[in-house]
Amino acid sequence: MTSQLRSQASVESPRLSWTNVFFFGSIHAAALLAPWFFSWSALGVMVLLHWLFGGIGICLGYHRLLTHRSFSVPKWLEYIIATVGALAMQGGPGFWVAGHRKHHHHTEDWDLDPYSAKRGFWWSHMLWIMYPSKASFDPILYRRWAPDLVKDGFYRWLDRYFLALQIPVALILYAIGGWSFVVYGVFLRAVVLWHSTWLINSASHMSGYKSFHDTGDNSRNLWWTALLTYGEGWHNNHHAQPNVAPAGRTWWEIDMTWWAIQLLQKVGLATRVVMPPKG
Repeated sequence: MTSQLRSQASVESPRLSWTNVFFFGSIHAAALLAPWFFSWSALGVMVLLHWLFGGIGICLGYHRLLTHRSFSVPKWLEYIIATVGALAMQGGPGFWVAGHRKHHHHTEDWDLDPYSAKRGFWWSHMLWIMYPSKASFDPILYRRWAPDLVKDGFYRWLDRYFLALQIPVALILYAIGGWSFVVYGVFLRAVVLWHSTWLINSASHMSGYKSFHDTGDNSRNLWWTALLTYGEGWHNNHHAQPNVAPAGRTWWEIDMTWWAIQLLQKVGLATRVVMPPKG
């Protein structure tokens, strides 16, 4: 199967998607308006939503809950957390989870890892999105990596309409704080959160230290990406034990996502929490 996938990927020559270039370029351009709409309250909204949509929605929800099943929560709460993740504008849960599972299965493989770091920093950071491969972006092909989500009607709905969810977000922000809240809470927040997340694919596969040397890849623990992504930057730890809930392994490897999981566990909402093996 791997050889078949490799031959298909090798034959495919990804082309620049002008649709993606226009979309991401437009959001980046709108974010550049931030200096003209600055207020401390707007900046606070950006930071809050970066944590909520990124730390809870993506890091805790899409990544540790849905991709790796590092813990379990009631289905109603899982749906809420997944919806928060969809608000991050990083794709629906089926797309995100499928791509990340494929990344772990074929880490740094030139052809089969969607954002292989061996192709260079900018490819793993964002060019893989500008030159989308059919294997990673065609739902018919990528759904094999997330069959548990694809069979769920709610997750299929989020995959289809996740972008539309930005409309009520923008309307609520405009009603509360006007255009400054929209610029900071939608556009700047999206750009900062995109690059924060993408740095795990790029920088954390190139710089930092290794606590585990037998992962078979160049994943690294990088403190400043961990701070930007609520603990995801302890990437070598994660690649060594992908299904483990905490990414940090020492007291100084700060992992805010793990703190949130612990809080859910204390109130009885998180169960079957996977911990590092003893010894």
